[in-house]
This record gives sequence, C-alpha cells and structure tokens, in this order.
Amino acid sequence: MNKQPVDEGTRPAASADIRKILGDIDDAKISGILALKPSLADLDDVAVCMAGDHDVLVKSGHHVPVTAARILELLADEEQDAGR
Repeated sequence: MNKQPVDEGTRPAASADIRKILGDIDDAKISGILALKPSLADLDDVAVCMAGDHDVLVKSGHHVPVTAARILELLADEEQDAGR
C-alpha cells in the first residue's frame, strides 16, 4: 500500500494542536472541538478570528469554513458561561 503524504493543513487536529494553537482550553471544550473533526487549517482560521483579524480573511477572499465557525461558537458559549 502506498501512503500519500498528508498536507499539514488538512491533517486532523489533536488535543495538543488545539492547546498549542488556541491556548488554554478546558477538556470539555476540547472534546467538543474534537467531535467536529477539525483540521489544522480550521484551527488556524479560528486563531485568526479570535485575534480579531476576521476582516483579513474576508479581504483575501477566504471565508471561515463551517467547522471553524462552529468552533468559534463553542468558544463564544464558553465566554458567555464564564461571564454569568
């Protein structure tokens, strides 16, 4: 069987990748994120949006993929819960 190289951006993300790219996130949120089966590229998009640079993506013609948008929703829910 011939193994094809995996593009780093399309490689499925692991919990260590989530923590490395998005920072300190609790285990429950990491489980929720992993359930969405994100790629490293999805996590990079989330990081850009979290840094407030969403407009940079849009200007370049790149829109946030569905998986990245769902991760952002999960993280926004966490911030709302923390504010209560």
